[in-house]
Amino acid sequence: MSTIAHEKYEAVIGLEVHAQLLTESKAFAPVSTEFGGAPNTQVTPLCLGHPGTLPVLNENLVRYTIRMGLATDCKIAEKSIFARKNYFYPDLPKGYQISQYETPICYDGSIHIEMEDYDKTIGLTRIHMEEDAGKSIHDQDPTDTLVDLNRAGVPLIEIVSEPDIRTPQEAYAYLIKIKQIVQYLEICDGNMEEGSLRCDANVSVRLRGQEKFGTRTELKNMNSFRNVERAIQFEIERQIELIESGGEVVQQTLLWDPNKLETRQMRTKEEAHDYRYFPEPDIPPVIVGEEMLDEVRSELPEMPDVRLERFINELKLNEEDARTLTENRQLADYYEGVLQHLDDPKAVANLVMTEVLRVLNEESIDIRQFPIGTERLAELIALKKDDKINSSAMQQIFNHMLKNGDSAMDLAEEMNLLQVSDTGFIEPIIDDVIEQNPDEVKRFQDGKKQLIGFFIGQVMQRSKGKANPQQVREIITKKLN
Repeated sequence: MSTIAHEKYEAVIGLEVHAQLLTESKAFAPVSTEFGGAPNTQVTPLCLGHPGTLPVLNENLVRYTIRMGLATDCKIAEKSIFARKNYFYPDLPKGYQISQYETPICYDGSIHIEMEDYDKTIGLTRIHMEEDAGKSIHDQDPTDTLVDLNRAGVPLIEIVSEPDIRTPQEAYAYLIKIKQIVQYLEICDGNMEEGSLRCDANVSVRLRGQEKFGTRTELKNMNSFRNVERAIQFEIERQIELIESGGEVVQQTLLWDPNKLETRQMRTKEEAHDYRYFPEPDIPPVIVGEEMLDEVRSELPEMPDVRLERFINELKLNEEDARTLTENRQLADYYEGVLQHLDDPKAVANLVMTEVLRVLNEESIDIRQFPIGTERLAELIALKKDDKINSSAMQQIFNHMLKNGDSAMDLAEEMNLLQVSDTGFIEPIIDDVIEQNPDEVKRFQDGKKQLIGFFIGQVMQRSKGKANPQQVREIITKKLN
């Protein structure tokens, strides 16, 4: 699609994000939610839709949802009601899904995103509680679809944005921010590839300056943040091209094909009345009092935006370093854990962002699996800060610390890497180097001051790296001058 067409039209995008909550049991049944169990082993008669079964609300579903609401500046409803969303599908044995409709527990919130050239606030229409459906498996049998109901009844929150998003890039930034928030709150692991964070997008286009929305389509089957961005971009261009050629956009649900990088029709779009919502008769209204609100509010961690500002203003880190360290709560916690043992924010940040992140990326692990504890890492950095080891030695010791539990000092001694600051050891070596290099001494004294590096290198070589290079520099400079 040409740039001219994009200048003529603007997109209107709203996202519906489902986050699978990290509760130990399902939303309405006392059965495990642990991922990876054998198919159809984590079920109860309630999950299977047997008649006569009664749902019992998991209190942590309510608390986790309120936690997300408070973190996104939502208003929290004192009274909210569950509803039955009726539809028929093989992985929904009850024939309906317990959700919320007219009275969500959280509403009227916002999420702040930062783009390259501007900041923007995306409104949240609602965050409501519901249960997940089971999983249909289409690729393990040549003729039949298999159904695994382990996921049926797993608690979800649905986060519905206002149609405030205008570009695929804004949608991507919004999703990254949601992932960061749910991970900071420790209510969802945010793994889109494994389905614990899922996104549907409603997309329409309109002429710039026009207030009325165009006909929207819904995009599904997007299993990564980049695929959401690509699918929205494709759909915007498809709709503009269709309108420009005299066609008309039809309201429908589309599936994104990540291999062909295109959409295909799944079904015509349902409206709310198609689901025949009515209040869930077996679950009483959810009442959220001030006492519960205060309890949940007191459990909230420092949120990423606040932590970012603190790292910049109090710890004096530059913005890029602060963003890297606060992107993940566990990494930020680890960094601050090291600072509890060594008050040098910049030195600690340097090692965490280079060596620690290198290991995490190479080993595909997160910081909770990193083998060097905060106190041991602080000791290593302190050895370098106190000039007891040099940079090369710190790298060698760090690599050995990954493999065993020895302290940095023990390894430095065992590997013979401690620097020597004893002038009785250093001065004879310096005198010997000066005596054996009279031509270089004369050139230095004639103004070739860069030769100081030559003399330092000679001393370090003869001392087998043990001499303190700063002290070597000071003594050589004094002797040569």
